[in-house]
Amino acid sequence: MSTVRMATPARRFQGSGESLIYTVTTTNWGSSPGTVSVKAYSVSSDETLTDVTSTVIPAGSASVTGDVITLPAIKNLTAGTLYLIEVTFTSGSNIFVAAFELLGER
Repeated sequence: MSTVRMATPARRFQGSGESLIYTVTTTNWGSSPGTVSVKAYSVSSDETLTDVTSTVIPAGSASVTGDVITLPAIKNLTAGTLYLIEVTFTSGSNIFVAAFELLGER
């Protein structure tokens, strides 16, 4: 079973010159997250998703402490571009996808 849910806050803002590390708390979905992967997509005006993971998450991997997933640094955003960040993780026999939007700013 795979479930996609928007993390809180659902939309965040990041400057094009910034490199930021985000966290996702999984308590609302399930505890003790495992097998974590992170993907980044740019969202076009017609809502087409383009995988830009290698550009905006060029290095590192997610880590887990308790119910908190710490993402690798997100950077190299383009001002005016909307991004969808998806964090896939397991909890028990379930697979969850927590997501949030990032709007690139100047």
